[in-house]
Amino acid sequence: MTGTKFKVAICGGGVGGLTLAVALAKYPDIEVEVFEAAKKFTEIGAGVGIWPRAFKVLRKLGAGIEHALVNAATDYKHTEDFVPSFSYRKSDQPEGVELFRLMTKGDLMRFHRADIHGILLSYLPPSCKTHTSKRLVSYSQPADSKYPITLTFSDTSSSTCDLLVGADGVKSVTRGCMMREIARNLNGQAAKFAMSCVDPIWSGAVSYRALINAEKLRACVPHHRVLREPTVYMGKDACIVVYTISNGNFINFAGFTLSEDLIRTCYQTDTSGRCGFEGPPVRELPMKEIRKFFQGFEREVESLLECLDNGTLWAVHIAKQLPSYYHGRVALIGDAAHAMLPFQGSGGGQSIEDAYILATVLGHPSTTLETIPNALAVYNKLRRPFASDVALRAKSNGQMSVGQAGDIPLAKLGEVMTKNWEWAWLSDLDGALNDAVGMLDSKVPS
Repeated sequence: MTGTKFKVAICGGGVGGLTLAVALAKYPDIEVEVFEAAKKFTEIGAGVGIWPRAFKVLRKLGAGIEHALVNAATDYKHTEDFVPSFSYRKSDQPEGVELFRLMTKGDLMRFHRADIHGILLSYLPPSCKTHTSKRLVSYSQPADSKYPITLTFSDTSSSTCDLLVGADGVKSVTRGCMMREIARNLNGQAAKFAMSCVDPIWSGAVSYRALINAEKLRACVPHHRVLREPTVYMGKDACIVVYTISNGNFINFAGFTLSEDLIRTCYQTDTSGRCGFEGPPVRELPMKEIRKFFQGFEREVESLLECLDNGTLWAVHIAKQLPSYYHGRVALIGDAAHAMLPFQGSGGGQSIEDAYILATVLGHPSTTLETIPNALAVYNKLRRPFASDVALRAKSNGQMSVGQAGDIPLAKLGEVMTKNWEWAWLSDLDGALNDAVGMLDSKVPS
């Protein structure tokens, strides 16, 4: 490509990786290649929510993407008013009671994960090269930026780039290689901590996921609450999150059980004595096995469980809070950087924010092949503290949702949870974007 200032390789074609590729399209002097490990570009999982803060970022990608997302979202109407997003119920009893309604400024956008992924994929420019069946196994990064980074894939093929972005999820190979690189430059406890960040850890949460056919539920319970409003059914050490997706044709069911001690300590620095999950971390489960985790819940929940054919168990793994999101000319985004608990529905949104900030600093006029590390330092300075804070907030939400929040009275739960979560609809990324540009304009050390 004539006039290219550097070449970016994105390993991982999920929402974060594709958002980055689309955002970089407005910088014609940056060459982009996307390497996806799977045989085709696809997203694992069913429902995904996008809060107003993240949607404001996606709107910056262009009117076409904005309109496509609005049309694909289930029961979505754009508003700046406060609207109910979830009904929270105490449900581990024969007669459940509503505790509060989560009121948000702007509505939650609810998608089947494949829909938002497909929209982003359709807006990749022709100049962006894409590859499937390319699972990264390692990279080699020369110290001198005049020499490219070499990527090696599981099929023994290789490629080169000037900048590698690991968007390769919670089990990120890029993160593992980077943490080992960082550890080699450190000593003692700092090196030990970096090495402890190579692999994800089991959070102590287990998710039980399924899709329910909405017509099947409607036939059994014509006016079930879930058909008209997203709901969280709360119990001691367990909860269920349910909402409609795919234009109301399906109900996304996500049940959770949480080990109190493991959740409380999941972000401790020393995780050397922590137990891992026993058995396959992802496996199919029949309905009768899922049902036993929610015995004693109210009749509404029993009706949902009776409509399940089967589901999938997911042991929820997270990334430790990393010492850095970059090293040299390699950066991490999304779950590779900060895989978190799902209890603020913000993992996808945080990957979108990572991608847009990273595209902004890379596209800045001051960013050249030689100054890539400076741009990545700005990205790291702005994104790492924020995403780390969101991860801790998501953990707190989970604890509150399953009666593990200490002495917070039920009457105060709505107020405390809303305050913990309101960043997702009362703030935006614009301040961080302005800070990023200002740092690069003035070349302030980061």
